[in-house]
Amino acid sequence: MPRDEQLPRNEDGIAAVLGLLRQRLGDRFQTGEAVRQQHGHTTTWLPTQAPDGVAFPRSTDEVSQIVATCAEHRVPVVAFGTGTSLEGHVNAPAGGICIDFREMKRIVAVHPEDLDVVIQPGVTRTELNTHLRDMGLFFPIDPGADASLGGMAATRASGTNAVRYGTMKDNVIALEAVMADGTVIRTASRARKTSAGYDLTRLLVGSEGTLGLITELTLRLHGIPEAMSSATCSFPTVDAACEAVIATIQMGVPVARIELLDQMAVRACNAYSHLDLPETPLLLLEFHGSAAGVAEQAETFGEVAADAGGTGFAWTASPEERTRLWQARHDFYWAGLALRPGAKGLSTDVCVPISRLAECVGAAQDKAREMDLLSCIVGHVGDGNFHVMLLVDPDVAADVRKADDYTAWLAELAISMDGTCTGEHGIGQGKRKYLRKERGAAVDVMGAVKAALDPDGILNPGKILPQTPETPPRP
Repeated sequence: MPRDEQLPRNEDGIAAVLGLLRQRLGDRFQTGEAVRQQHGHTTTWLPTQAPDGVAFPRSTDEVSQIVATCAEHRVPVVAFGTGTSLEGHVNAPAGGICIDFREMKRIVAVHPEDLDVVIQPGVTRTELNTHLRDMGLFFPIDPGADASLGGMAATRASGTNAVRYGTMKDNVIALEAVMADGTVIRTASRARKTSAGYDLTRLLVGSEGTLGLITELTLRLHGIPEAMSSATCSFPTVDAACEAVIATIQMGVPVARIELLDQMAVRACNAYSHLDLPETPLLLLEFHGSAAGVAEQAETFGEVAADAGGTGFAWTASPEERTRLWQARHDFYWAGLALRPGAKGLSTDVCVPISRLAECVGAAQDKAREMDLLSCIVGHVGDGNFHVMLLVDPDVAADVRKADDYTAWLAELAISMDGTCTGEHGIGQGKRKYLRKERGAAVDVMGAVKAALDPDGILNPGKILPQTPETPPRP
């Protein structure tokens, strides 16, 4: 989707819905310019495309009523969690209504004996883990940002713990969702497995708000490990670091997190977070288990790293030191921006089989140098996923063009390696043009599902799939 593309607007329908929602929701429906701009904002350089109004429902029933009203007038609906997605998911290219779930933050029920929890979608991962901490439980998916769990499910979020605990698709047991006509469905029970019909839970997880709006989630929980330790190890090259990752995974070492930072990323984190790590490619790891187990895992990795040319291997069980290291990793986006003051960060990600990881990361670095682009690479490399952050001036046409060319090249490289153009950012607006090359005729099947569940195309239009021209409003 071109950066400035607008979809056709249903002006009469939008006007009617604005009037109805003002009457029904009062102060919980806002049309002020600042609020609308905030809800079309993306954390990258994609232009903001604001909705016409923002609703703040407090219950599934209210969400259902809002969606039914929009469906009657064929007005677009865009869901909003905390707005931390990176591919323009919350933009409203056809205008319409944004549904912000910040008022739906109730933790409905915790079932410690079953290791699950039922929550509303506006609860953030930090809020949930704070609530669970005294029960000895935690939810492991950590995409870095303090995202809402509804948004994390909608975008099939992943993050630093995915190598051990999987992604959102592995940790969502059941969903409640409002469909395009306002109907409320529940996709599954709390049972840990089922063979009853189609797996609608997995269908909605990762659908980016284009098939339904998630209003309740049942999530898997895990016990807080008895012991945790973090480790760092420097390498002469990215290739050497990737070789250590591949060997570690192939040996079955149960690492919880294994992150790669290239030389520029380490430099940025040192400056921003006041660290003194060697400014060479770095692996940052975390081990979970018993005290003896984490020590054994760290020792095994140290041997693997040494064989790959790693130096300066050190590990710590100090909670303060672990927090300091991982906070620096989570602050990487802001640290990277400081490398080129005034620039914007274009963050893109791909994922490849781990056997191709070193080749893909090395090629990504070489291409950035060849194109004279300032870049940093970080990655959840235990599952072959890495991110490239390009620092560009959006007001300089040559910068924008080079960045677009680079992201297209990287997406196509990953696809050619039997990988994917996005490991966790999602498709949204930014990566629509690569989806057919990766998935082929499967995109037509996706389109058929979309047409069946959302025949008027009101749910998050302009995302994932090619957009069909808007149908005129019903008489």
